[in-house]
Amino acid sequence: MEEIQLILEDTKERMDKSIQFLASELKKIRAGKAMPSMLDGISVEYYGAPTPLIQVASITTPDTRTLFIKPWEKTITQEIEKAIMNSDIGLSPQNDGENIIINIPPLTEERRNLLAKQIKAEGEKGKISIRSVRKESNEYIKKLTNDGISEDLIKDGEAEVQKITDQKISRIDEIVQNKENEIKTI
Repeated sequence: MEEIQLILEDTKERMDKSIQFLASELKKIRAGKAMPSMLDGISVEYYGAPTPLIQVASITTPDTRTLFIKPWEKTITQEIEKAIMNSDIGLSPQNDGENIIINIPPLTEERRNLLAKQIKAEGEKGKISIRSVRKESNEYIKKLTNDGISEDLIKDGEAEVQKITDQKISRIDEIVQNKENEIKTI
């Protein structure tokens, strides 16, 4: 029984990591308002090494439609601008020589629908990850029959894994729905 309990704890932990990853991926999808987290995935070439943008500049939002990037060193301003333009976030930076300003355009209805599809796709990836953890956990539990654990305990363990899976998938649905509502709110 103790082995099953350890497997269940590991299952919860791994599923929670999948949910955390989904949440971090959804933060990158912008909802029409400026958020420094929109630039989280961008790396800048800094002294020959790719470095996260947040480590070479401060990023602020003076208003809901503007991102203001102030590099720690003025020499990397062009590198930051190039990294943003080469990223897939679809924003156009403006470089004034010392700082970079990004104006966030309002979302069109078409763009909102595309983002909603992207959000659903990310949610589906999260569900696939959860189901994969479920499958592995059930396989570990089934292997315990070789260790002399009764069929009833195995069935109970599998039922508990399914219960955890249902809870986590429900949580993913909730996160996806909240993000879709955020995108569709004008």
